[in-house]
Amino acid sequence: MSSRATILLAAMILSLFLSTTRAFQARCFSGSCQALRHQLRQSVGSIPVHAQSALFSSLTQDDKETLEAKIKSKGDEIRELKANGATKAEVAPLVEQLLKLKAALEPPKPEAKKETEEESQNENLDSDFISARADDYSKWYNDLIRVTGLAENSPVRGCMVIKPWGMSLWDRLRNELDAKIQKHGAQNAYFPVLIPKSFLSKEAEHVDGFAKECAVVTHHRLTASEDGSELIADPEAELEDPLIIRPTSETMIWYTFRKWIQSHRDLPLKINQWANVMRWEMRTRPFLRTSEFLWQEGHTAHATAEGALDDAKAMLKNYAAVCEDFLAIPVVQGVKSPSERFAGAEETFTIEALMQNGWALQSGTSHFLGQSFGKAFDVQYQDETGKQQTVWGTSWGVSTRLLGALIMTHSDDAGLVLPPKVAPTQVVLVTIPPKKKDGEEAVRAMNDAVSKLVNQLEDEGIRVHVDDRDYVRMGAKYFEWERKGVPLRIELGPRDLKNNVCVFKYRASEMSEEKKTVELESAATTAKSGLQELQDTLLRDAKTRLDQGINRSEDITYEHMKEALENDVASEYPGSGLFLVP
Repeated sequence: MSSRATILLAAMILSLFLSTTRAFQARCFSGSCQALRHQLRQSVGSIPVHAQSALFSSLTQDDKETLEAKIKSKGDEIRELKANGATKAEVAPLVEQLLKLKAALEPPKPEAKKETEEESQNENLDSDFISARADDYSKWYNDLIRVTGLAENSPVRGCMVIKPWGMSLWDRLRNELDAKIQKHGAQNAYFPVLIPKSFLSKEAEHVDGFAKECAVVTHHRLTASEDGSELIADPEAELEDPLIIRPTSETMIWYTFRKWIQSHRDLPLKINQWANVMRWEMRTRPFLRTSEFLWQEGHTAHATAEGALDDAKAMLKNYAAVCEDFLAIPVVQGVKSPSERFAGAEETFTIEALMQNGWALQSGTSHFLGQSFGKAFDVQYQDETGKQQTVWGTSWGVSTRLLGALIMTHSDDAGLVLPPKVAPTQVVLVTIPPKKKDGEEAVRAMNDAVSKLVNQLEDEGIRVHVDDRDYVRMGAKYFEWERKGVPLRIELGPRDLKNNVCVFKYRASEMSEEKKTVELESAATTAKSGLQELQDTLLRDAKTRLDQGINRSEDITYEHMKEALENDVASEYPGSGLFLVP
């Protein structure tokens, strides 16, 4: 804006302010300032927003209190109408009045200033910061996921992009769990992501439980609009039976079971699927609750109720074993209350893990379905006597939520802490290159030593990565791998090689308090035992936190628990824990 334009704008504001102040005094004397407020807004409509805000600061405290009282009264009136079943059309005029009252009270917000390239770079630098757990636990969680490269937001609301480091964690977990699922007797299969809406209607409780979360496909193609400006759903391509994007696969799988099960010899039938599902969520958080997520879902059919119950309980034990033995997350095994059961289940068994902020996080569930889906889809078998019987069923699953549990159980203010068994890289070997004056012989000696150490580590079954980037400073390398949670860093430089030693630095626990010098010849075996010790230490520390965080007192009343839950703050660290009810 030129200096001349600035002077003219200032003159306009001053003139308008003097005239409206006189009017304001007269109107306020008679007890009415609402009309003036409207007049003032109309008058300044052509003035830039950043100049308008100064004019609206002339409201007195009495004026503000009057407007606030009217806003409260109008809000109460709207809530009462909604409670009495008023339609949207009936409420709309009152909502419009409420918005006008709020607009009269609040000055216009300044237009957002365009971000300069320098400001953008500064923001990117700031984004590398991790909030402290004690300051804001929820923000710490989100910061950690961002700066460690686990995941990021996608263009689709509520969905995330799982980045390579995060996906490698899921791959490790999936492989470990899949081995247990196979041993459990289940076979992997895959079923369509699209489910006919009519399928969901077959089981009343099931459709009621998922109806509000379903994403629906209504057309099978797009076409250009009449003016050619955009793509629209082709009106002639509307589906007779809309399709639901898979929220869970019970209906599709039980439809298929009807074809696969004829005789008692076909039972038990155990099928597992690794897939993605979609459950529309309004409030999301990476890994813990997203509209789309990855999971495995097991579905089994049995000849007897006892067989189905035993299967559901056995799978829950498998989940608990993976959490404790692989992720170093101790869990509490229990049964969900009737109001929290899976939609369509007779019983839901659960494992719950305690997070550092006192959350009890549902980490896996196994459901005894009874005969609900067998009856809904008419899945029967011929028993040994030739009679037709309805099968009994189970379903069970865990999801990428387990990665959220992993993060919140072990990590600290410096970044991720990964138990060695799940860590994609267990050891990062950071080399310090010889100086140019040391000659080619020194370079060859370093390369030979690195190759030998890597082979020895891999022979011990250790996943190792060599960071020999010459364009990144040593301190930056240490910082990066510490944030990513790699359990052990080994440093090797020319001076170390000369002394036939290397330097160990563990990521967490008491083992991380100082660096340790280790003989090169025994480095691989020392690393193997050290990683196991770290795994055991992380589990022990988490168990201690779980034991201390469970309130088992018999004197606890319902009112006590209700008060504690209502006053709980998710962002607190450390949290208050949970109640264990027999």
